[in-house]
Amino acid sequence: MRAKATAVTRTGGVGLPRRLSATLSIYLARALSTRSPQRIRRVLAVLRRGARPATLDEARAAHRSVLASSVMVAGDGCLPRSIAVVLLCRVRGGWPTWRVGTRLHPFRAHAWVEVDGVPVGEPSDMGHWIPLITIDPPTSGGSGGTSSR
Repeated sequence: MRAKATAVTRTGGVGLPRRLSATLSIYLARALSTRSPQRIRRVLAVLRRGARPATLDEARAAHRSVLASSVMVAGDGCLPRSIAVVLLCRVRGGWPTWRVGTRLHPFRAHAWVEVDGVPVGEPSDMGHWIPLITIDPPTSGGSGGTSSR
């Protein structure tokens, strides 16, 4: 999957414990990102069980930690980066919305994380992207939503 690269910047305030959990999330995400879309969706749907919806600040902090911990997922590695962000949020008890989608002109595929419709670490205009797979936070009365087209 390829989209406009996320800028790699020096992020301060990422301490050793946070960096270690981010690094572990990245390793797990890289392994999971080699699996089929169906397997990724099933694994993430199971992992989000029992989580509360993540806040925008939590998702942004997880995104910063992931970027600070690995240059490999900071550029064109949107799939492992987005999985690492949701895994890191899950370790801390929350779950943002995870999406994989496409756009047509030019054709591209992309994976990203959002909270309440706000993309995390992405350009603010994501309106050209068509979500194909979505793993929402669980709802209080059930397991939440997963969808794929």
